Amino acid sequence: MLHNIHIFLILLFLSFFTAKTTATNFNFTLSHQYTDPETVVQELQRRVNESVLKRQMSGVYEMDQQPCQTGNPIDDCWRCDSNWQANRQSLADCGIGFGHDALGGKGGEMYVVTDSSDNDPEKPAPGTLRFATVQTRPVWITFSSNMIIKLKQELIITSFKTIDGRGADVHITGAGCISILNVNNVIVHDIHIHHCTPSKGSRKSDGDGITVLGSKNIWVDHCSLSYCTDGLIDVTEGSTGVTISNNFFSHHDKVMLLGHSDKYDGDRGMQVTVAFNHFGENLVERMPRCRWGYFHVVNNDYTQWGEYAVGGSASPTINSQGNRFIAPSNPNAKEVTARMDTDKSEWSKWNWRTDGDIMVNGAFFVPSGDGLGVKYALASSLDPRSAGLIDQLTMNAGVFGDNNRDHNVNPSPYGGGSSTGIGPGEGGGVVGDPNYYGMIYGSQASTTPSLFKSLVIISWQVHPFVMGLNLTLVRYIPLPWWD
Repeated sequence: MLHNIHIFLILLFLSFFTAKTTATNFNFTLSHQYTDPETVVQELQRRVNESVLKRQMSGVYEMDQQPCQTGNPIDDCWRCDSNWQANRQSLADCGIGFGHDALGGKGGEMYVVTDSSDNDPEKPAPGTLRFATVQTRPVWITFSSNMIIKLKQELIITSFKTIDGRGADVHITGAGCISILNVNNVIVHDIHIHHCTPSKGSRKSDGDGITVLGSKNIWVDHCSLSYCTDGLIDVTEGSTGVTISNNFFSHHDKVMLLGHSDKYDGDRGMQVTVAFNHFGENLVERMPRCRWGYFHVVNNDYTQWGEYAVGGSASPTINSQGNRFIAPSNPNAKEVTARMDTDKSEWSKWNWRTDGDIMVNGAFFVPSGDGLGVKYALASSLDPRSAGLIDQLTMNAGVFGDNNRDHNVNPSPYGGGSSTGIGPGEGGGVVGDPNYYGMIYGSQASTTPSLFKSLVIISWQVHPFVMGLNLTLVRYIPLPWWD
């Protein structure tokens, strides 16, 4: 037992260990922009590694119990609290990525929506959602019961607000849907957002599910989005410090736009994390489409696309790590990436990197710029080899308790996937060995790595000595969970 305690402490130490990085040159144009975005993505790495290790150790030492840990650091942060309903505002402490500082309505009053109507958008009645979102003070908004809120015009969200749908089945639909305009510190959590149409109110909207414009410290988590007129989520015009996590996207053409236009260089400072999302049925493109800024696309599950998954223009930096890309059957749509409105002589300079992404059914990612070299590999976010845990990390994507989704998409019918990465002496692209980093699919192996594999995975990019230490531990300490 003492040996087991020792190995657990060593594992926790390793989860805090990150490789030293060299800052990349970025254009800093926004007040809330991180001068070194790699420090943010490395903190995300630490959080995921810690959660995955806790889950694995709980599974080992609590065989008679179902551990609350899922390996998803956001969910594990609050769902392991059996009294979370009394501590709702602790959710604000669970953010990750560039939007991790989003406070929402933390510290403000608790407001319960009891009236689903939207009869007078100009003079909203107390008890309605709109009445709460226009208040000038911090407000944490919850719902008394299941409800469908059909908006008459876009729902304007002011600074320091949380819309928290946990414990109720809440749908927002209708004209305009959610608009986060020139504000800060907003959290939208556990809400169905669908069938959004253009709004003709005081400000015209295009029919996005969620519009984020000129705003910072924004977090959209565990929402289910579909069937909107324009985009499902648009982040534009100088917005930064944004995290889009644990959402379920389906039934839409242009899913997510990050960056206003190729001419609007005010988005050079945009920094967005897209993590743990499920991109599901009947999606076509823009998952996301990026312009100008720095975009960390990590541990998402892409089960369908019609044209492409990740695209962009205007020289964005895209750091794609630990995602699973399942290509469609269309032989002309196997490429994950798409560069718009430019030729190869220009886009070959853009920093697009793939590391640890799992490519299934012929999917392939075309890297460029520093993404082709070992130097960019130092810009490691969460350990990309954790792509083998995609099913676990995204199992609760979307609104909790929503059974009208297929979370059981498994690449095994396609006969296995290849992992991409940049290791010592290697370039980017698809690695030929499907067992690379110990992750294989189909009949060859489980989709969840054993603890031993995780030890090797975590230590691979740290230092050869640490790798040797882990191998020694595995060799001499009995591991009954060896698979």
